Amino acid sequence: MKEKHFEKESFGLKEFSLDDSFIGNYEKLIRQVVIPYQEKALRDEIEDAEKSHAIDNFRAAAAMIETGKCEEEFYGMVFQDSDVAKWLEAAAYSLLKAPDPELETRCDEMIDLIGRAQHKDGYLNTYFTVKSPEKRWTNLEEAHELYCAGHMIEAAVAYAECTGKEKLLEIMCRMSDHIYQRFVIDQVEGYPGHPEVELALMRLYRYTDNHKYKELAEHFVNCRGVDRDFYVKESEKYPWTVWGNDCEDREYTQCHVPVREQKKAVGHAVRAVYLYSGMADVAKESKDQELMDACRVLWDNITQQRMYVTGAIGSAYEGEAFTTDYHLPNDTAYAETCASIGLIFFARRMLDLEKNRKYSDIMERALYNCVLAGMQMDGRKFFYVNPLEVIPGISGEVKTHKHALPQRPKWFACACCPPNVARLLTSIGKYAWSQEGKTVYSHLFLGGTLQINEQVRGKIKVVTNYPYDDKVQYQFIPDELAMEMQLAIRIPSWSKGTQILLNGEKFELSPIDGYVYINRAFTKDDVITLALDLSVRKIFPSEKLNADSGKVTFSRGPLIYCAEGVDNDGDVLALSVKEEGNVSEVIVNELGNVLGIDVEGYKTSVDDELYTYDRPIQKETTIRMIPYYTWGNRGLNQMRVWIPEKK
Repeated sequence: MKEKHFEKESFGLKEFSLDDSFIGNYEKLIRQVVIPYQEKALRDEIEDAEKSHAIDNFRAAAAMIETGKCEEEFYGMVFQDSDVAKWLEAAAYSLLKAPDPELETRCDEMIDLIGRAQHKDGYLNTYFTVKSPEKRWTNLEEAHELYCAGHMIEAAVAYAECTGKEKLLEIMCRMSDHIYQRFVIDQVEGYPGHPEVELALMRLYRYTDNHKYKELAEHFVNCRGVDRDFYVKESEKYPWTVWGNDCEDREYTQCHVPVREQKKAVGHAVRAVYLYSGMADVAKESKDQELMDACRVLWDNITQQRMYVTGAIGSAYEGEAFTTDYHLPNDTAYAETCASIGLIFFARRMLDLEKNRKYSDIMERALYNCVLAGMQMDGRKFFYVNPLEVIPGISGEVKTHKHALPQRPKWFACACCPPNVARLLTSIGKYAWSQEGKTVYSHLFLGGTLQINEQVRGKIKVVTNYPYDDKVQYQFIPDELAMEMQLAIRIPSWSKGTQILLNGEKFELSPIDGYVYINRAFTKDDVITLALDLSVRKIFPSEKLNADSGKVTFSRGPLIYCAEGVDNDGDVLALSVKEEGNVSEVIVNELGNVLGIDVEGYKTSVDDELYTYDRPIQKETTIRMIPYYTWGNRGLNQMRVWIPEKK
């Protein structure tokens, strides 16, 4: 297969070398700890952890293909294959940045195994090969065949791009050809119950330049919801189920109306943002204005009515779903890590449609808060659900709160989130940067070096200790005398006193949709300094958010803060913030010297009676708050993001 190149969506993946002390350390953690740990989990080698069996499922499927029988049964979720795919994608990005012959050999062996599990007609799915071969393609709503194919396609493209090896790509082109034959050539009705393959096919199209993959992606986007009763008819024709989903609940699978008519983000939150990401991809490639407009409407609904302050989405355990506008409960939030990652995917694709900081601001918020909170700071435990309030004894135990665990497990029976975090953080460069012609966009502030080869030749070196330091410095290293280009820098909406200095002189800020454009023939002597306002700020909720009425939370730059019981005598429920109280910054040593804040407030004490006629006693206190991404790293204790405010 001849070599192709990603378009702008992957700019920064190969070109950007990350070396800062924050996200750069996370990238090292993923490479050195998380990828090996997750490989052991996939091989069932983590003691006292949920079993995965994902790699053994491929062995069983390969045996079934080669001999017609296998000794082992399929184990795990119907989408267990996708865990292997996401891990392979993360490993590919890691190999690009830090070659590791032993890891690469193990990946190649895993790819060989995947190839052995593929049918002659291109079909690839271990659940249906091992467990239910007669049922393939008969439950698109629940059975995740297209979802698993999508993740493996993404892994294939990433592995080809990062290592130059195309065996997995060839495997997944055969699977994609099989899907194309069924749904386009043979015109079998259907669309994915769990979207993902749409965005994956667009990646495959961009890499291979094979237009039928773009056509297939467009097909799945365009036909969705046209027959809103498709899943009902499917269940009547093939009456078997995986989980017993309600096929009458059309919003759950985003098929209640055709995609261009959708106005609200509804249903399963991960499915939704994966779908919207695919829609944005197709809209960009096809220049479909109606589809672009639908993406904008859905984006605004999510971020203005249905998103938590941490960048989390998905309000309800039931259906892992969006509910309704302004319904954002804190202690029963679903707020799946994968959903915030999907929101980042959507944001990045919206930036390809139009450069506006409303997308990059949210991309940053979801990354620095919900996504990072989804993994323990040592890289060995993970959250699936990211609540904004945790009370041990209730959280993770009471029936209505079973999903909101107060501590991170080592692994999950449904382990979609851990490898998703790994693949995002190892590919973070393509979210930080984009290029259009001679304009280079800086979306996220990450320290490192960007090599630019197309139209502008040279390097941009970024020096920063962001998000804890307020300076971001851009240095220029042209290949020749100068780099004729335009640098567009995001001015975050949270930074009210932003300044830009060009060679020490104040540069006039005239942002366009939140980006400042600096056009110049940059030489090695030029330095741009972005000075941000990282003062601690209170965040107030809309009066429509009943869960947060009368409460506040705090932010510093992109970081949202929370109070943990371990810092506040074990009890965060008794705390309230003083309305005009002082706030001071403090180093929290036991969390690796992160920057916490001390807030003047009150602690209320009452009698042990459930209700009393006596006014509670209120004493002044200092409330210690820490960045949300660091919570849950010091044992079992309470946590709260939103705290009542009093005079």
